[in-house]
Amino acid sequence: MRSARPESLSWRKTSFSDPTNCVELAWPAEGGAVRDSKNAVGPVLVFERAALVRLVSALGGRGE
Repeated sequence: MRSARPESLSWRKTSFSDPTNCVELAWPAEGGAVRDSKNAVGPVLVFERAALVRLVSALGGRGE
């Protein structure tokens, strides 16, 4: 995700977010990104698309 800047991405809050645990995902063409929605200017975790899909699938339905 070298070409995409975090502030230019379209972020979506996950369905598992609540007032204290807020996670947002963005899906730029070259990968995926995760950030804490309470700290939009803070650090962003960047993954290859396949790796983030596996992570989301592994966590799906468990509310973690």
